[in-house]
Amino acid sequence: MTEHTASAQSPLKDPGWSYIDKPALDDYRAEDWIVLNRQRGPYMAEEQAGQALRMLTDAKDNATFGYRINNYLHGLQSATMAMRDGHNEETIVVALFHDIGFITCPDMHGEFAAAFLGSYISDANHWMLMRHAIFQQVHIQGYPGLERDARERWRGHPHFEWTAEFVAKYDQNAIQPDYDTAPIEQFVPMVQRIFARTPNPIPID
Repeated sequence: MTEHTASAQSPLKDPGWSYIDKPALDDYRAEDWIVLNRQRGPYMAEEQAGQALRMLTDAKDNATFGYRINNYLHGLQSATMAMRDGHNEETIVVALFHDIGFITCPDMHGEFAAAFLGSYISDANHWMLMRHAIFQQVHIQGYPGLERDARERWRGHPHFEWTAEFVAKYDQNAIQPDYDTAPIEQFVPMVQRIFARTPNPIPID
């Protein structure tokens, strides 16, 4: 059984909008893109933050392979710690989503998070997300073959110290089952405001 019949269309978010009733992008013309882009703006404004949050909360009840809390709680705990230290909303949201790809894209989860948030955040936070997994290695002992000082290749970079601080304070230690973690509802307005920003070009490292 397929999810949709051959003739099914997904519903429009706004019944006043129009479908572009053509089978392939090859068939779209200038007037079609005008309609589509007119509808895209309000659609993204309403949906983007919500879909991002659903990607996170879908893991709320996930089991863990050994850490005492799952990845969803790790993100919440990281964000709570950053919030209680007085960081701005952007950094709190970055903490919330910094490991969004940890399960689905484990070997490149830093790059995943950087792409996920990149056009809405500062160069410093983008740089940090890209490299936080490597910076975390300095905190890991006894792991076979791990290069603990791998972060040293970036020593002297303007964002080195921030990345080291983030990992030390809000990542490697955010695995505590008894920590008084704030609920997701506390972060929802922050996420909405970050995704409501005008996107910037994603930095090229």
